[in-house]
Amino acid sequence: METSRRRFLGLAAAMAVTGSASATGTPAWAGEAHAKEAGTEQKAGAAQRAGASQEAGAAPEAARESAGGRRAGQGPSGGDVPDLAGVDQPVTATLTPFADALRVPPVIRPEGDLTIEMRSVARRLHSQLPPTTLWAYEGHVPGPTIEVRRGRRLRVYWTNRIEGENVPVTAVQVYAPVGTITPPNTLPGRGGAVPRADVAGIPPWLVVHLHGAVTGGGQDGWSENGHVAGEVQISEYLNRQPSAALWYHDHTMHTSTWTIFAGLFGMYWIRDDEEDALGLPSGPYEMPLILCDRNLETDAAGRLTGRLLHKVTFRNEIQRVTRPFEGPYTLVNGIIWPYLDVEPRWYRFRVLNAANSRTFRLALIDEATGKTVTGAVKQIGTDGGLLPAPVPLEFLTLSSGERADVLIDFGGHAGRRLRLVNTAADGTPGLPAPGMPHPEVMQFRVGGQAAEGGDAFRLPAVVSPSFVRTTHDSLPPDRTHRIVLTKVGGGRHSEMWEMEKVHPDSVKIPSEGVVQLKTADGNVLTYRRIANGPDDVVNYFAELGAWELWTFINATDFPHPMHIHLMRFQAISRDIYDVSGFDATLGTTLKPMAYKQAGVLTPGEQGAKDVILVGENEVVTVAGRFEGATGRFAYHCHLLEHQDEGMMRPLVVYPPGIMALHMGGAMKSGAQHDHSHM
Repeated sequence: METSRRRFLGLAAAMAVTGSASATGTPAWAGEAHAKEAGTEQKAGAAQRAGASQEAGAAPEAARESAGGRRAGQGPSGGDVPDLAGVDQPVTATLTPFADALRVPPVIRPEGDLTIEMRSVARRLHSQLPPTTLWAYEGHVPGPTIEVRRGRRLRVYWTNRIEGENVPVTAVQVYAPVGTITPPNTLPGRGGAVPRADVAGIPPWLVVHLHGAVTGGGQDGWSENGHVAGEVQISEYLNRQPSAALWYHDHTMHTSTWTIFAGLFGMYWIRDDEEDALGLPSGPYEMPLILCDRNLETDAAGRLTGRLLHKVTFRNEIQRVTRPFEGPYTLVNGIIWPYLDVEPRWYRFRVLNAANSRTFRLALIDEATGKTVTGAVKQIGTDGGLLPAPVPLEFLTLSSGERADVLIDFGGHAGRRLRLVNTAADGTPGLPAPGMPHPEVMQFRVGGQAAEGGDAFRLPAVVSPSFVRTTHDSLPPDRTHRIVLTKVGGGRHSEMWEMEKVHPDSVKIPSEGVVQLKTADGNVLTYRRIANGPDDVVNYFAELGAWELWTFINATDFPHPMHIHLMRFQAISRDIYDVSGFDATLGTTLKPMAYKQAGVLTPGEQGAKDVILVGENEVVTVAGRFEGATGRFAYHCHLLEHQDEGMMRPLVVYPPGIMALHMGGAMKSGAQHDHSHM
């Protein structure tokens, strides 16, 4: 009875505010529902404008009235969410770009406890595809955007309603030797590979992690605390942190590669007074752009069936070490290559890379000229909140899990069509590149004039007056320094080593698990591995509020986006190293990995972060504090395949008084200093 009561309270408190496919009137189901219930004939854009133009601190009355007792995931009549119109059977082997309008998830502004159900649904990813079976939050992929105020607690009842089925993803591994011109993972269809039986048997065992949240260890979505069908995960989020775009997603041990792939992700926005004061574009002029890539199965005739295909490659037939997933089709808000009608004015886009492993390097080009649009795109925020000042962008690079708060001024492009594309570092924007046959991401169709009233927004010179830049010199001398090395190869899947600094005379050099680093000033530092897999002993015990340095050493030819739970850190340095001395098979350095040159921290990377991209052959150092909560948390590579293969480790955050009692208090991992500022 108590469970039913809580569920009812959660439903009654959830206020579903509409989302629209287009600022110029293209209707979406939620917008139509809102307009009709308000007793008007307005289209989605106008309905959303009316409902979302209120102050962020108070819920719009129209939203209160329209929410009623209807779940956020239901349509106007309380039934299932209407799907994108399209075919019911496979009809084509290729898809037409920009055929379908962008889908914008509905917004929930809760006033009390909130219930979110995980359900299996059928949704089209493109109008030329049959419906795809997905796992969804509240019937939406991506899930509804949850919007809260800073400092207002929210209790969410994450309810698992997926029964009688396993993960709706076909997983295959395909041989692709070095030098393969067209990587098989960039082509649809299994390619004759046999589906993995272990993946086909994954049940809906789920746990939700609110990525970037300051919340206790018991609320964080520990990856082994999965819930089966019918069970409820009750999480309380403190929201005691600055305005930021967080995101929620499944985080179960060993399986999130495929459960997130199936659709379990959505955004969570925190608002505060500092953000309000900026007068940023809002209502229909603010929306999430959640990017991911996918592959699809084909039938015997080569036609796309719509079923999700997780297709990865391996280079060695004896040692099947697979590369992380990268697929041919880019989705934005659950639609393959959508378009968005926009007015010639400023828009705010909350961009999230929710891909398994693909790093996006985004550019905006003019379709008429093929040239990159300059001067129109500004970044004003990153993972953890607002930047101190706007950053002009020509390219936006986001690795898995990273977010960017982006403003685009379409004012100078009335009547034109602009295209958002993915680009290779050495490629031409808009053209295919190796491993990327389809650079298209989405299309913006700019109208001839702005809506009545015009655009009053003016780009501020200062975005976050409260932001304070952390540098190596600003850190206290008693900070804790942690060293983590990422390793791929040697006939084994990806690994993440926790290292401790040792005297070279105390270890055999070379020997397995021992590495040396030659820093910029010529010092040679020696480290010994103290842990590897997720089940090894816990080594990292942190004190609440104490400063920490974390250095990530990438001894591989693959980038690793590193995520630390609970910590809002800042990037201190990025350096390029010669890692040829590291032997992945022996697991040691035959000669020290040597400093080559300083790398680049872009201005957009110098804000508050919770994911940092560590590129191949790079050594990256970040600094931050565990603040606002305590308990057991995790840090890991945010490439989902790597995370599930073992690149995730536990850490424990103690209050100061408990840290003093902790056995061998020096297990804090003791402050260690070196001349490299690593």
